[in-house]
Amino acid sequence: MVSADRVKLWNFSAGPAILPLEVFERAADAVHELRAEGHARGAKGVGMSILEISHRSKPYEAVTFGAEKLCHEVLGIPETHQVLFLQGGASLQFAMLAMNLREAGKPAAYVDTGVWSQKAIAESQGLGETITVGSSAATNYDRIPAFPEAASYAHASYLHITTNNTIFGTEYAEIPRAEGGVPLVIDFSSHAGSRPMALEHAAFGYAGAQKNLGPSGVTLVYIRKDLLAKKPAAHVPVILRYATHAKEPSLYNTPNTFGVLVLKLVLEWMRDAGGLPAIAAVNERKAGKLYAALDGSQVFRAHAQPGSRSRMNVTWTANGAPEGEREALSERFLKQAQAAGFDGLKGHRLVGGFRASIYNAFPEAGVDALCEFMAEFERRL
Repeated sequence: MVSADRVKLWNFSAGPAILPLEVFERAADAVHELRAEGHARGAKGVGMSILEISHRSKPYEAVTFGAEKLCHEVLGIPETHQVLFLQGGASLQFAMLAMNLREAGKPAAYVDTGVWSQKAIAESQGLGETITVGSSAATNYDRIPAFPEAASYAHASYLHITTNNTIFGTEYAEIPRAEGGVPLVIDFSSHAGSRPMALEHAAFGYAGAQKNLGPSGVTLVYIRKDLLAKKPAAHVPVILRYATHAKEPSLYNTPNTFGVLVLKLVLEWMRDAGGLPAIAAVNERKAGKLYAALDGSQVFRAHAQPGSRSRMNVTWTANGAPEGEREALSERFLKQAQAAGFDGLKGHRLVGGFRASIYNAFPEAGVDALCEFMAEFERRL
């Protein structure tokens, strides 16, 4: 069971993020003994822990292949794409995708929406010509920029976008389409599984699991199968080729066996909760309450502009207060919030202020409690 101390805190951390209590309990059970059929409910134990079982064994194959199947069924990844479970986080994908998808004589194109897209751009620049075809830097990334004109990236190897931005609290309302046959690449780490998405619009997508899908140490990658047939440059190491991991479906080297199991359990929880439409309805309601509280405040101001606001990462400042009072007021709010059981609300230094990450498993009651706390804090000023 989850400890009493754990449930006393509302965990607003941007990641590793909150997971469903049911998943904690089932994962704890698997640490003692994995069950057959990918730790199916009611199945017999296999005599070993998920932490010690061979990744070449039949019981673990049921875990990884079951998780792969659920990625298609629950997340909506099309069957035209291969699902892979890799390591190294989204940060490794910044370099790995550029190594594999870049074509000779063609630049890589990126839309700059903040820190994580900047890191992806930097990795690409170290590997070849890289162009930025859209950015919201001029307004401190408080919005998603207009999708670039096709002519700006028509000659590119691929077009990369970050679909949700944890630091600045912005999100693409829909997954766009790239034109002219240019592959669209998406980093959808921090809102994967939060709502139905047109994932088929992307030729390649990747997501660190530690937001909505599981623990840190697992990266979900999906790649259109025709791209796997293209050979990367000869200098790309074998282990950094997607075709290597697709040929030995996520089993080329020892995977994060525990992490893949937890991802599978999370996907089962999502399925049993009604799937992405039901989860999206709850997420819309949670985010709507918090943005309504911010928009109605005389002190707090949402950083992201309407139309670009993330449902997963809500960022705000105390910019409604007089300029000379903002820093002290922010510190007082964070101190009192922590004492009241609200953990992880401090914003990133590039925005300042506050951030509430309200991923799938975050209870709606926690959002209600935060809204009430913010209103009471403001009344006492």
